[in-house]
Amino acid sequence: MTTRRSVLACLIAMPVVSAGCGSGSTIDPAAAWRTPGAGETDPRRYALAHAILAPNPHNRQPWLIDLAGNDEVLFYPDTARLLPATDPPNRQITLGCGAFLELFDLAVRQVGRRADITLWPEGEPHPRLDNRPIARIRLVSDRNIPRDALFEQITNRHTNRAPYDLKAPPTAAELAAILAAADGGGITAGTISDEATRVQIMQLAWQGWTIESHTPATHMESVRLIRIGAAEIAAHRDGISLSGPMLETLKAGGVLTPATLADPDSFAAKSSNDMARKALDATPAFFWLKGANNSRATQIAAGRAYARAHLTATRLGLNFQPWSMTLQEYQEMAGPYAATQVLLGAGPEAPLQMLVRVGRAKATPPAPRRGLAAHIRT
Repeated sequence: MTTRRSVLACLIAMPVVSAGCGSGSTIDPAAAWRTPGAGETDPRRYALAHAILAPNPHNRQPWLIDLAGNDEVLFYPDTARLLPATDPPNRQITLGCGAFLELFDLAVRQVGRRADITLWPEGEPHPRLDNRPIARIRLVSDRNIPRDALFEQITNRHTNRAPYDLKAPPTAAELAAILAAADGGGITAGTISDEATRVQIMQLAWQGWTIESHTPATHMESVRLIRIGAAEIAAHRDGISLSGPMLETLKAGGVLTPATLADPDSFAAKSSNDMARKALDATPAFFWLKGANNSRATQIAAGRAYARAHLTATRLGLNFQPWSMTLQEYQEMAGPYAATQVLLGAGPEAPLQMLVRVGRAKATPPAPRRGLAAHIRT
C-alpha cells in the first residue's frame, strides 16, 4: 500500500543514480565519475574530464569548450542551460562555472601544467550571461607546479540532500578547516553553528523553499528538470534524479510523475516538501560565502572557493548541500532574500553568494554527468 510515509522514505534518499538498472539502456549516467581522464593524452582533455564533475545549479552542467591550438581552452557558458526563473541574473550559473575552473586547475597540476586563466577576455556580461567566453586558459608546462591534495577528493565529492546527524555536528576544527580552504580571492567565508542564528537561518530557509515551490515559474523550472526512473536518467544525464525500485513503482502507478509534482497540493509534492523540511531541520551547521562586490569575477571566485570548501568537507567526512532559495533574485523572494542578507551582514552591493548545509550523513551516489564529449565544440 502506498502511503505518504512510504513516499517520503523514498524521496529522502534522492538523488539516486541507478546505472541504467532496469532501463534497457547501456548508458551509464555515472560513468564520468569513474577514472576520469583515463587514456587521455591531451592534458586539456584530462583536466576537463575532472572539471565536468564540478557542482552546479540543478545539475545543468552549463559548460561549453573550444580547444584552441595545442595548449589553449576557451570556456563558454551554455546559454541553452540557464535557469531564468530561479536565477534571472545567472549568478548561480556563474558560481558553477567558477567551480568548474577550480577543478580544472586542480587536475591540470597533476600532469605538470599551470593554468593561466584570463577571465572574461571580451568583457563581463551584464545583466545576464551571453555568448562571450568566461575564460581563456593557456596551459604552461611547469615541473615545479605543486600538486594539491584536494584533487584526490574530486570523484568522492557529492551533494547530499539527506537529513544530517544532529548528534555528531561538525567540530570547531573541521569548520575552521573548511573556512581556511575557502579563504582568498577576495572571498569572505563564515559558518553558523550557534543555536540562535541557526534557527533564524532555518526559518528563513523554509520561507524560501515555500515561496519557490508555490511560485509557478520557479516551481515548474525545477519540475521540468526532474528525471524519474533509470530510463529518464540515462536519457538526460542531467537535472534532479529520482530512482530506485520504489520510485519506479510510484511512477508506474501515476503517483510520482511530472504532473503530480507540478501540483503543489498533490500527494507527491507534499511528500517532497516533507522530505525537504526534515532535511532542513536536521542541519547542525551552515556555511556561507560573500565577496566585496557582485561582479562576475567575484562570482567566479566564490564558485572556486565553494569547490575548495566542498572538497575539504569531503576529505573530513562531512557533507554539503547548497540551500540557495533565499539567495535567489526574483520578485517573490525579495522579503526572505533581504532578511537573509541583513542577518549575515551582507547587502545588495556585496551579497551572499552561497548558503550551504553542513553535516554528517550516509554516503550518497554521484549525480549524472553527460560526459566530456557533450561539452567540447571543436
